[in-house]
Amino acid sequence: MPDSPCLLSDLKPGDSATIVSISSDTPDSTRRRLSDLGFAPGTPITMTRRAPMGDPSMFRLRDYNICLRKSEAKQLYVTPGAR
Repeated sequence: MPDSPCLLSDLKPGDSATIVSISSDTPDSTRRRLSDLGFAPGTPITMTRRAPMGDPSMFRLRDYNICLRKSEAKQLYVTPGAR
């Protein structure tokens, strides 16, 4: 049985997931920015590291690394275990 969706911010370093959606509460400007950066449904993503104080976090997707603030990572739903 597949895992239930969770927030991207819930992943721990080394965890992989597949992006499911961007929260409907996300402002349009943030939604566009995340989409432009490659955060699209079906995209595999791996949490690679977290800053010492817990914010920001670094993620690997589409062959590049990108940092997101915790507030941004809380806008993305993922299914743990990349396909």
